[in-house]
Amino acid sequence: MATDPNLGLAAVEYESRPWQASSMHASRTQRRLHAGDYRAAVLPRIGDLDLQLPAELSAESEDALREIVRFDEYASKRLGSSTELAPMSSILLRSESAASSQIENLTVGARSLALAELGSPSSRNASIVSGNVRAMEAALAVSATVSAESVLAMHRALMKPAGDPDAGRWRTQQVWIGGSDVGPHHAAFVPPHHDRLAKSLDDLFVFASRDDLPVLPQVAIAHAQFETIHPFTDGNGRTGRSLIHTMLRRAEVIERVTAPLSAGLLTDTATYFSSLDEYRMGHVEPIIRRLNAATFTAVSNGRILIDELAAARDRFIGAVVARRESVVWSLIDALVAQPVIDNPFVQRTFDVSDMSAQRAIDRLVDAGVLHQTSKGRRNRVWQADEILDALDRFAERTRRARR
Repeated sequence: MATDPNLGLAAVEYESRPWQASSMHASRTQRRLHAGDYRAAVLPRIGDLDLQLPAELSAESEDALREIVRFDEYASKRLGSSTELAPMSSILLRSESAASSQIENLTVGARSLALAELGSPSSRNASIVSGNVRAMEAALAVSATVSAESVLAMHRALMKPAGDPDAGRWRTQQVWIGGSDVGPHHAAFVPPHHDRLAKSLDDLFVFASRDDLPVLPQVAIAHAQFETIHPFTDGNGRTGRSLIHTMLRRAEVIERVTAPLSAGLLTDTATYFSSLDEYRMGHVEPIIRRLNAATFTAVSNGRILIDELAAARDRFIGAVVARRESVVWSLIDALVAQPVIDNPFVQRTFDVSDMSAQRAIDRLVDAGVLHQTSKGRRNRVWQADEILDALDRFAERTRRARR
């Protein structure tokens, strides 16, 4: 196998595999183009990779890592107690999930996603992105390990809400990226045959669990190797980006909040996908540099979001007059994470009666914090525009950087 002379990674090789086109709807020309053997990737082992980084790249990676640590500390300092931090952590996770989905061309606004989280999805995309939030939560819940069990749990949480019958299961068929649905012969990339998945995944988990490597380069390589293995029939990109956060939490880089790294990757998806192609040719530097650059962009954008949400919360508190023990104060905190609410949400979140829940909502409506968006008196929904606007501005800053 050809090896990167600087970093020690071998390039992907290929093997011939037989193929029988099964689509009865394919034209004669398509069947001819997809007849005979095809070439599937054979991945190099990385479990014991001796990673030798150039000094400049190593320093850049350390700087990017410090940015993530500072961001985690900044969120805690800006918001204060753990009670105040909890909703902020949730909304950053949701913003990260939305950005990760957008890389797959699944776009959804802040209000639609909040409705989906409330249990009233307004679109299929909103349901899918909401599933990505569940996957991110699963990733962080199992962050002590990087294993088959933890990755399958992520994928199950991601794909089950979308009705994927293969949610939480490794693929048992050949998949490919680009080209035609008829066969893999003219695809942009053909991942390993499913017979090779078990060994490739075991090797990946060995590498991802090492503690003798610089954190961000290790994360970048593990992510690229996962995307190259492509172990699922669908949802590989979003699961692979959840894996990034699992590894950062495992390395104790992030303790409190989720850094919106997918939003950073989204600013230059062409370079991101190109770096994955370069990785398959044995070149590690591009994917490491892309993750480093995404980190700086994500932290800058994330700090603005934290400041805007914290300022909105302060204004809400200043606009309300209520008893110290009133549920309205807890509801203000909850609005940061769930800016679209209904009465049942307040009841189940704070274990209060219908009347107490409505009293808290009405108090926030009178203070100008909430306004009703539904018509009539049945199935009423309220939203906090200031929070939704801040989230949409976060997404727009990402789009502007991308343009």
